[in-house]
Amino acid sequence: MDFLQAIILAIVEGITEYLPVSSTGHMIIASSVMGIAADDFVKMFTVAIQFGAILSVIVLYWKRFLQSLDFYFKLIVAFIPAAILGFLLNDYIDALLENVIVVAVTLLLGGFILLFVDKWFENKESGNDDITYQKALTIGLFQVIAMVPGVSRSAATIIGGLTQKLTRKAAAEFSFFLAVPTMFAATAYKMLKFYLAGGFETANNNNLLLLLVGNVVAFIVALIAIKGFIAYLTKNGFKMFGWYRIVLGTIILVLYFMGYNLQMV
Repeated sequence: MDFLQAIILAIVEGITEYLPVSSTGHMIIASSVMGIAADDFVKMFTVAIQFGAILSVIVLYWKRFLQSLDFYFKLIVAFIPAAILGFLLNDYIDALLENVIVVAVTLLLGGFILLFVDKWFENKESGNDDITYQKALTIGLFQVIAMVPGVSRSAATIIGGLTQKLTRKAAAEFSFFLAVPTMFAATAYKMLKFYLAGGFETANNNNLLLLLVGNVVAFIVALIAIKGFIAYLTKNGFKMFGWYRIVLGTIILVLYFMGYNLQMV
């Protein structure tokens, strides 16, 4: 993987991580088109650059992260279901990540769901912004669904928030906040495995520079994506994202059955 490829993957990560479109599906397309070999460093890189995306949320909403301990307790409650099942089902989830068909099908199914979400939850801005512990736990249970590659963590948790009568904005923002512990845990776990396997001992200065550049790019792009997404979602809803997912899932299936070597990095 060269610098241009690393920057492109970081841009893809920054744009798609917080949108309900599945960053996994986009990584499949981007890495396959660029012909990036899925070695151990590349697999670690695609997870580790999530750290840059995490920082974007903290920078944008830093006041919320300083408001009270109650805020953190609710995030912990929401994070626990995914933490427990992620630990227990880690090998199974890794196996699903290697299955391009699973990603494509879940992209399609999720796309059709997003076409109707606005009708199902017509509260729009008449909902409320209050996150209780019960609501936090429910959203956390929805996040578990996103362990299936292609579902989209953002889509699952935002819809979970809407089922609790939150406004679109409040549901999206809590999804961003919940991403911080969730993605941090995933990033830390992946880097620990890479370290224990001796990956950093064999990594050269070029690899480490790629990692740094990837995180910086993901951070900047995610800042822009989050602001744009909140503005668009509040005004227009989910339908456009639904159609986009359907098109992307269809493209992946067509390329797969045409014999293209699609792979998850």
